[in-house]
Amino acid sequence: MKPSKQNNQIVSFIYLFIFLIVPFCSIGTGFAESNIVTPLKIHSEQCIKIISALEQYHYLGKKLDNAMSAVIFDRYIKSLDPSRQLLTQEDMNRISQYKYRFDRDLKKGNLTPAYEIFNLYLSKSVLRLEYLLSLVKTWEKDMDFSTDDVIIIDNEIRPFQKTPEDLYLLWKNELKNHIITMKLDNQENDKISESLEKIYTNRLKRLSQTNTKDVFQIFMNSVTTSFDPHTQYFAPRVSEDFDIHMSLSLEGIGAVLQNEYEYTKVVRLIPKGPADKSHLLMPGDKIIAVGQGKDGELKDTIGERIDDVVKLIRGPKNTYVRLKIIPAKKADSTTTISIKRDKVKLEEQSAQKKVVTITQGNETFKIGIIEIPNFYIDFAAYHRGDKDYRSTTKDVQKILFELKDENVDGVIVDLRDNGGGSLKESNDLTGLFLKSGPVVQIKTKHRISRLYDEDPSIEYTGPLVVLINRMSASASEIFAGAIKDYNRGIIVGTKSFGKGTVQELKPLGDGKLKLTSAKFYRVSGESTQHLGVVPDLKYPQIYKIKHTGESSLDGALLWDTIRKTRYNAYRSLEPVYASILEKYQERVKHAPGMIYLKKRIDLTNQVNTQETLSLNLAKRREKIELYSSQELENENEYRVALGKPPLESLDDDGIKRKDSKEIMMEQTHYVMADFITVTAKLGYTW
Repeated sequence: MKPSKQNNQIVSFIYLFIFLIVPFCSIGTGFAESNIVTPLKIHSEQCIKIISALEQYHYLGKKLDNAMSAVIFDRYIKSLDPSRQLLTQEDMNRISQYKYRFDRDLKKGNLTPAYEIFNLYLSKSVLRLEYLLSLVKTWEKDMDFSTDDVIIIDNEIRPFQKTPEDLYLLWKNELKNHIITMKLDNQENDKISESLEKIYTNRLKRLSQTNTKDVFQIFMNSVTTSFDPHTQYFAPRVSEDFDIHMSLSLEGIGAVLQNEYEYTKVVRLIPKGPADKSHLLMPGDKIIAVGQGKDGELKDTIGERIDDVVKLIRGPKNTYVRLKIIPAKKADSTTTISIKRDKVKLEEQSAQKKVVTITQGNETFKIGIIEIPNFYIDFAAYHRGDKDYRSTTKDVQKILFELKDENVDGVIVDLRDNGGGSLKESNDLTGLFLKSGPVVQIKTKHRISRLYDEDPSIEYTGPLVVLINRMSASASEIFAGAIKDYNRGIIVGTKSFGKGTVQELKPLGDGKLKLTSAKFYRVSGESTQHLGVVPDLKYPQIYKIKHTGESSLDGALLWDTIRKTRYNAYRSLEPVYASILEKYQERVKHAPGMIYLKKRIDLTNQVNTQETLSLNLAKRREKIELYSSQELENENEYRVALGKPPLESLDDDGIKRKDSKEIMMEQTHYVMADFITVTAKLGYTW
């Protein structure tokens, strides 16, 4: 197949930003109450430039007005006090005078109101930490861990406290919860006191190091993310570190991170990277401390700038980093994991094939599986005219030739955890499975363009299944959406990420502005934004929707539609879906792996739906022990069903558990067998 040359300028422009990009927002640090942070003239000038660029170039074409001013105010307060543990309702009433004037102030470069709010936040932060340090000295004799008090852990439902006295009670309960967590981690009282004093002292020190540049970036990112969560201002220091953020996937542990409130949250894992291979870390986990080596001291990272956390996690190949995390599946406890640093090997990031043979009924099926971790291309070689440049499409084309030689009955394209990559490759790869036609529509503020597969040849004409999950994003969604719209194959798995926007990086003085400039639409006219691609056959949802995917980001652009473009779809697969769904539902009733997954998901959901935590130590311990026993029981039911000996505990060394991806892939083998049988019976051809 000849890769399409049309719209090369658009393709090159979009390449960098079709990756799953998440906002990297710095958490505010500060300095002593006696100091006041004030803006510099250069910040006022930069502010005016940023506002002008946002109004001129952002996809939505928004103008700053009173409504936008209110959004910016709320976003700014949330960035400073996300858990509503610093500002009282009285404070909010006082600073609400600024809520509808940011639009006028920003256009003039007047940053005084924003800095006044920050200084209030700063003084309350210092007060809180000093109070917590005073409690650390006497907690052993002053705190009762047998009462039935609770603390709200869902920040969305916690109200602002009415009085300063209410804040002190909240802070005391916060410390109590911290101590309970450490006790459940089997730490001795003297060690707890020592650790807490060090943690809160270090946080005070970080507050003292905040300067006016930090405040400017925090506030300006409250402004930019009010347009959409992928629009962000990079100050000079962060601008220099931008490549580090973007290349974190290639060295260290292979994880994409972002700030969420005071925590560093794992957004996604790079397929085949160290974290992914370890099976110890997953999207939604929150990193609260980082240590070097297998037994290095853990350094508290709550409230740390994300670039500082990144520097702690990154390190030389073959060294270990320890992470203390709040697991996404178990939000009321912490655990410490150790991951060996490495570089993601390029050959492991390329498309890989596998052939499996399964028996279903009286028939045997040979199935080819193509795993695509990302959409890659050697753009330098491509633009030089080098015919042997490396790319996803060329590698998959070669694999398809091999699979045809092996006489496979069907092909599964596995796009799980594929966060995107080159738009050109998404377009060209789709062309391997279609005769010709448009693949994706790209809408800017002023026009709609389309990328086409112009080559009428088709490399593979047999049954096709595309497997996606919540971490399949951007270019993956374009491919899956096109296959779905053309009725070229069946999409199975879970709803995809929903990253359907394009970002452009604009130099702005000494910094940079990353802003959303376009949006993707399928040939059917449906956006991939926010909603993602909905599979034809849905598997159990492993990742918690509330904490992962585009829809979990504040202010994410919504799903919408544009006019359907002209394309020649294959015969509708609607008659096939019902038959396959019926067979799938009957099969999973008795499939040990799917039964195990459903129980595991239900158990996790029970933990994650709680809005409060008990401050009774015995009750917390009892709840964790109950969860662990249920988890062990589920694990052993699954092992017995597979003919394996049960575990004594979940910590048994040398036990390799089958993860959810393997279980779902096994199920997909049978879905493919059903698809082959049903489409052959009904006379489908492609």
